[in-house]
Amino acid sequence: MLRYREDWRTLLWAFVLFPAVGLAPYVEPRLIPWTLPLSLYLGFCAGVFSHNHNHTPTFKNRKMNAFFSAWLSVFYGFPTFAWIPTHNLNHHKFVNKAGDATITWRYSKRNTWLVASTYYFVSAYWQSSVIKEYIAKAKAQNPKLYRQIVGQYATLAVAQGGLLALAVALHHDAWWRGPVVWFFGFGVSAMFANWSMIFINYIQHVHADPWSEHDHSRNFVSRLGNWLVFNNGYHTAHHESAGLHWTKLPELHAKIEAHIHPELKQPSIFGYCFRAYVLGIFSDRYRTHQIGRAAYEPPQGGDLDLQTASVAAEEAGVNASMA
Repeated sequence: MLRYREDWRTLLWAFVLFPAVGLAPYVEPRLIPWTLPLSLYLGFCAGVFSHNHNHTPTFKNRKMNAFFSAWLSVFYGFPTFAWIPTHNLNHHKFVNKAGDATITWRYSKRNTWLVASTYYFVSAYWQSSVIKEYIAKAKAQNPKLYRQIVGQYATLAVAQGGLLALAVALHHDAWWRGPVVWFFGFGVSAMFANWSMIFINYIQHVHADPWSEHDHSRNFVSRLGNWLVFNNGYHTAHHESAGLHWTKLPELHAKIEAHIHPELKQPSIFGYCFRAYVLGIFSDRYRTHQIGRAAYEPPQGGDLDLQTASVAAEEAGVNASMA
């Protein structure tokens, strides 16, 4: 029932690793220091899967895709429909230019660790109005979509509430032990999923040139890294062909790689962050600098309107994620 057979690995991670690693502290709380790195990694993967599934549905069957969206919502820590108005229909349209809810330069044009790490709160705030508008329009214009949205919220609340209750029931010898087990089993992973998706969006676009044909995004091209994160590092290719399945991104990246600025082809996320945010404290040579034309310098000139563009509850957006 998969559209692409390579997604067997997506299902292995989502239906085996996600619950197994999350439930390990329930069985033995002393495993928490060992499972925490895996929980953070799998939280990141939950965000990647939600992103991929919204662009290219995993299954051929509509009901299976709706079920998978609800399942991912539990581990992502937020209903996955939110990718439609904020990402599919907004970010991909404006790509860090005025109108994008996730612009990296709204309050600061600098790229420091303080700006990057707190960007989550800025981006989440501006995305919230787009999500609310989308829900309101879905409720008024598309009852089926609205039921799916409500279903994702309900699944997330019931599942996480049930997991918390299970942790409390299993570890009731101290009032705090159950909540701690739940937090390190599923809570911290879901929190990191949300933060990491917004953080990586920031570093993939900060100081890139959204007016350029190929220099609009930063890429992380390590083969091992991309195997681990399902080719999420090939961001230029993704923006230039948003509906392309994640397995096809390396091939497209290879075709356009020669046209991408060298600074926008980084070996790894960790190396980039160490240079930009640690070594950059001590020397300007390690910090990022604007590549090409800045997003706030439109070729046609004129004033910029930083208000987030309105997004309608379009059927095309529904099909992109829940069909």
